[in-house]
Amino acid sequence: MLAEILPIASAGVAFLTSLGLGLWLRRLSPGGPEVRRISEAVREGALAFLKKEVSIILPLAVIILALVALFISPYSALAFAVGGGLSILAGVISMLTCVSAAPRAAVATGRGLGATLLASFRGGAVAGMVITSMALFAVSALYILIRDAVLIAGAGFGASLVALFIRAGGGIYTKAADLGADLVGKLEAGIPEDDPRNPATIADNVGDNVGDAAGMGSDIYESYVVTLLASMLLGSIHGSPDLVLLPLLVGGTGLLATVLGVLSVTGRDPENPMAPLNRSFYVSAGLGIVLGSAASILVLGPGSLGIAAVISIILGTVLVPIIQRVTDYYTSYNYPPVKAITEATRVGHSANILEGISQGLKSTLPMALAIAATIIVTYFAGLSLTGDSLFGVYCTALATMAMLSLSGIVLSIDSFGPVSDNAGGIVEMSGMGEENRRLTDKLDAVGNTAKATTKGFAIASAALAAIAMIQAFQKEAEAVYGSLDYSLSNPLVVVGLLVGALLPFYVSSRLIAAVSSTASKIVEEVRRQFREIKGIMDGSAKPDYGRCVGIATSGAIRELIPPAAIVALTPVLVGVLLGPAAVAGVLTGGVLSGLYLAYHMANSGAAWDNAKKYLEVLGKKKTPEHAVAVSGDLVGDPYKDTAGPSLNTVIKVLNTVSIVFVSAFIGLIL
Repeated sequence: MLAEILPIASAGVAFLTSLGLGLWLRRLSPGGPEVRRISEAVREGALAFLKKEVSIILPLAVIILALVALFISPYSALAFAVGGGLSILAGVISMLTCVSAAPRAAVATGRGLGATLLASFRGGAVAGMVITSMALFAVSALYILIRDAVLIAGAGFGASLVALFIRAGGGIYTKAADLGADLVGKLEAGIPEDDPRNPATIADNVGDNVGDAAGMGSDIYESYVVTLLASMLLGSIHGSPDLVLLPLLVGGTGLLATVLGVLSVTGRDPENPMAPLNRSFYVSAGLGIVLGSAASILVLGPGSLGIAAVISIILGTVLVPIIQRVTDYYTSYNYPPVKAITEATRVGHSANILEGISQGLKSTLPMALAIAATIIVTYFAGLSLTGDSLFGVYCTALATMAMLSLSGIVLSIDSFGPVSDNAGGIVEMSGMGEENRRLTDKLDAVGNTAKATTKGFAIASAALAAIAMIQAFQKEAEAVYGSLDYSLSNPLVVVGLLVGALLPFYVSSRLIAAVSSTASKIVEEVRRQFREIKGIMDGSAKPDYGRCVGIATSGAIRELIPPAAIVALTPVLVGVLLGPAAVAGVLTGGVLSGLYLAYHMANSGAAWDNAKKYLEVLGKKKTPEHAVAVSGDLVGDPYKDTAGPSLNTVIKVLNTVSIVFVSAFIGLIL
C-alpha cells in the first residue's frame, strides 16, 4: 500500500511547491502599462493559437475515443481521455507560466543578473514541477483504479497524439514567425527582431510560448507518461506486481529530489549564469540516485533483483548529464564545433550551411555510443544477475524511467529559456535600456544552451522508451496471435522496417515545408506593412501586429494536420493489412532513423544559432559574416524547433497507437 501512496504523495509535494513558487512569482512587479500591454498581447495571441489547435484536436479525439471504447476497452478509452486531456493542460500550463513570468523577469533586470535569473528559473520551475507531478499522479491513479498496465496504455497514446499536434503546430508557428521577423526586420529593414517597429515581433514572441514552452511542456509530459507505462507494461508481462510498482516509486523519488534541486537556486548574482542551473540539476540527480536506489532495495530486496535495479537507476541517471554534455559540446560557442561554423561564415553561405550539417551529423556518434552502452550494461546486468532475459529488458526500461524521473528539473531549466527570451523581447519593445537588454541577452544565450540540451534529453529518452515499448508490443501481439516471426528473414518485417525508417524523413519534409510556406506569407505581410503604413520606421505609426499573429496561427493549424494523420494512421494500416510482425518492423525502423535524424537536426540548428550569437559576442553585428550567420540560423530554425523535436513524439505515437490497437492487426492481405 505504501508503494502505491508514495508516488501520489510525491506528486502532491511537488504540486504544493510549484504553487508556492507561483505565488512568489505573482508578488513580483509585472511592470508598467507598456510592459503589461506587450505581455497581454503575447498572452492573447498564444491563447488564440491553442484554442484554435484544441478545436482541431477535440473532434479527432472524440472519434478515437469512441473507436477505442467500442473495439478495445472502455478502460483504455478512459486512459486515452486522461492522457490526452492532461497533455493539453501541460501545454497550457507551460505557456501561461512563461507568459506570466516573462514581464516579471524583464522588470527584475533592474535589480541585477541574479534577480533576473531567479525570476526566469522559478517561472520555468512552476511548469516543470506541475507537469511532472500531473503525469505521475495520473498514471498512479489510473493504475490504482484499473489494476492493468495494458489497459492504461491508452494514456500514452492520448498523451503522444496531443503532444504531436502541440509540438508540431507550435514549431511551425514559432519558426514561421521567427523567419518573418528576421528576414524582413533584421536583413532587409536593419532593425532588431524584437524592435516594436517590426510587425512580426508579437507573433515571434507568441511563437516562443506556443513552440518552446507549450510544445516542450507537452513533449516532456508525454515522454514521462510513455516511459512510465513502458516500464510498467514490461513489469506486468513479467508477472510481478512489484516490478509494475517500482517505476512509479522511481518517478516519485525523482520528483522529491527535483523539489530540493529547484529550491537550491538562489537570487545571488552568479559569475556564470549556467552554474546555479547545473547545481540544481546535480542536486536532483544525486538525491534521485540515492532515493531511487533505496526504493529498489525496499521493493525488490537486497538480492540480485534489487542490485540490478540499482545499477539501472544509476546508469539511467548518469546518462542525462552525458547526453547534455555531448549536446553542449556540439551546440555551445565555447567549443570547437560552433567556432568552426563561425569561421566558415567568412567563406560564405554554402560553407556555413555545410559546416553546420557536418557538425550535426558528427554529434550523433557519441550520443549513439552512450545510448548503446546504457542498453548493453543494463540488459546484461539484469540477465547475468537473474538469468532472465525479459528482466534484462525491464532493467533498460527502468534506466529510462530513472532518466525521466528528472524531467521536473530538466523542464525547469528548459523553460528558463523561453522566459528569458521573452523577457528580452519585452525589454527591447518597452525601451528599458541597453544594460537591461545586456542581462537578458546573457541569460538568453544560456537559455539557448539549456533548450538544446533538453532536446537531446527528450530525443534520447524517446529512443530508450521506444525500445521498451517495442518489446511490450511484441509480447502483447504474441498474447493475441500466438508465436510470431520477427526475424529479418520475414519479408513483412523488412517491409515494415522500410516504412518505419521512411516516416521520420517524410514527416520532417512536410514540417519544414510548412514553416517555409507560412513564413513566406508573414514575410509578404511585413513587407506590405513597411511599404503601406507610413511612419512605422520613425515610430509615428504602430504596425498591425494582429495580422502576423493571424497568419501564423492559420498557417500552422492548416499545415500540421497531414503529417499528424500520417503518423497516427501508418501503424494501424500496416497492422490491418500486413499483420503485427510488419508493425514491429515499422516501430523499429521509426526509432532507428528518427533517433539520429532528430538529434542531427536539433544540434545543427542550435549550432547555427549560437554561431550567430558568437559573432555578436565578438562585436561583429552588421558585418558580412553576421549576415551569413543569420541566414544559417534561419535554415536551422525549422531544424531545431520544428522537425527535430517533433520526431520525439512521432516515435512515441507510433508505439503507443500500436499497443492500443494490437488486437485489430489481423493482416487482411495475407
